[in-house]
Amino acid sequence: MSFYTDARPGIFPGQTNNASNGLCERICIQATKVFDACMSQNQIENYSLTLTDFNPANPATPLTFISGSSVAGTSTVTNLVITRFEDRPNFARVQANINIPVVVTYTDANGVPGTANGVITVAQDVILYVPQPSLTPIDVVAFGSAVIASGTFNTETGGFTISACVTTILKVVAVVDVLVPSYGYCPIPPCTPFTGDEICPGVFDLPLYPTAVSPQSTTNR
Repeated sequence: MSFYTDARPGIFPGQTNNASNGLCERICIQATKVFDACMSQNQIENYSLTLTDFNPANPATPLTFISGSSVAGTSTVTNLVITRFEDRPNFARVQANINIPVVVTYTDANGVPGTANGVITVAQDVILYVPQPSLTPIDVVAFGSAVIASGTFNTETGGFTISACVTTILKVVAVVDVLVPSYGYCPIPPCTPFTGDEICPGVFDLPLYPTAVSPQSTTNR
């Protein structure tokens, strides 16, 4: 089984026809709350991409570009400046550089294939909703994706002059404690094996999650 194969209706993640059916407690969870976000998509031309971490090392130049794309989940924000508007206290001008690591594949002058790393930096200057200062810090984080369409070897820098399609997302976030209604722990049904028979019936008797008595119920006794 899985969440969506043979699981009992109403107790797995997803939509429900009755939001109150099965609600059993209020849970305080720690989550990253997104206060605002925006996305930009741009085509950049004649970008000078510096290369590092050649593999194999010391390739014979000139290099011939083959392909290049971003490394998932590694974009960073630098040179962040937040300037609030006096007439709009919950909004601000957000200026930042989004750094998107990329991996480029190439062949060197001897026809040997290789890879190298680089970083595409995109400047952003946008208006976002930024909550008022609090004990819980507000952060600005970024997601970046890049596909390098073409590249020409630059003899002066040892890198490539590239054209790329770049998508960036800026988010205003904070790690907060949120009180949410809950159906309780999510039951995990057993997997449906492709082949084979069950060989350990009755062996795995421990519950999946720990059971705790609510402090409120103990004080009412």
